[in-house]
Amino acid sequence: MVIRRGDIRWVSLRDPVGSEPGYRRPVLIVSSDRFNRSRIATAVAVVITSNLRLDAAPGNVLLAGATSGLGRDSVVNVSQVVTLNKADLSESAGRLDKAAMRMVEEGIALVLDLPTAR
Repeated sequence: MVIRRGDIRWVSLRDPVGSEPGYRRPVLIVSSDRFNRSRIATAVAVVITSNLRLDAAPGNVLLAGATSGLGRDSVVNVSQVVTLNKADLSESAGRLDKAAMRMVEEGIALVLDLPTAR
């Protein structure tokens, strides 16, 4: 399976504890393509939610259902970064364009207090 940065993939997570993500849901792959092509068995992703209220949280990115491939408006929750086994990732729902990925990168940089130079 070829996994690329910017892919939206479905994954089944365990039952949630507290505010951690759970159940079957889409995630956005944010690990680099070099990392994704390696023999390392994991990929880094951020969780996507249908809870549109989370759009108001700093750094989160609203995705239009018509363009994301998800079929409904959703929010990339940049504060929920997860490491996943590549084998657990199932079908691709879509892919983000460069502009949307840039917004996600800026959101992750905000959460992790990283410089946003580009």
